[in-house]
Amino acid sequence: MLFLIIIFALIGLAFGGPVGLLIGGGLGWWLGKRLTRRLNIARMRIQEGFLESIFSVMGCLCQADGKVTEGELDIAEKLFDQMHLQGEQRAKARAAFERGRADDFDLNAELAAVNRLTQRQPVLRQVFIQVQLSAIAADGVLHPAEHEMILRVARSVGCSDAEVQQIEAMLHGAAANSQGASEEALKDAYRVLGVSDDASDAEIKKAYRRLMSQNHPDKLAGKGLPESMRDIAQARTSEIGNAYERIREARGSA
Repeated sequence: MLFLIIIFALIGLAFGGPVGLLIGGGLGWWLGKRLTRRLNIARMRIQEGFLESIFSVMGCLCQADGKVTEGELDIAEKLFDQMHLQGEQRAKARAAFERGRADDFDLNAELAAVNRLTQRQPVLRQVFIQVQLSAIAADGVLHPAEHEMILRVARSVGCSDAEVQQIEAMLHGAAANSQGASEEALKDAYRVLGVSDDASDAEIKKAYRRLMSQNHPDKLAGKGLPESMRDIAQARTSEIGNAYERIREARGSA
């Protein structure tokens, strides 16, 4: 807004002197306010659509193995709590979940909508897939049908198979809740950072810094991530940091 005020004020000064300066500055302020309001409305619509798609697709995926388990229902409720969804927001989330479970749910159309909402925002797509994986693996088992479905969903919204493996590694690390460097934890750590185990220390550090920057909660909020999902974004950065520390410790002790 300040930029518009200055530009219009200078234009007004050039054509109308001190009076033009005031008129131009006022016009710049008015235009800036209108533009900010429109951008805020557009961002809110994106956030609302993103949340509804998350829970409708979740409802569909939870039935990929033929039934929705108590664990999967519990994880949905836990997500409502984690996102601090109350009242109308919580009711909408539940309704979206039930809509996804319906026989006539159009998964392809919903994924096309997600693709539009997350256009050119790869981390938002990854967060979307991360939430889906958390839900369908809530019973402790990722069934073949569920895995095939999550790959289909990921590809439909523009995520690669490698990104899915990276997200799975993040979830494994979070579930382990350890800074240890067991062989499997270390493999997951490299997957989280998206580097091979023979990458140089400099390459690993560069990958770590890039991911921390891309996944910063404030940056994701500016790109359309709902404020209610800030905790999920923070958990991602925490696991990226844990993965980096696991690798550093393993290399330091080698």
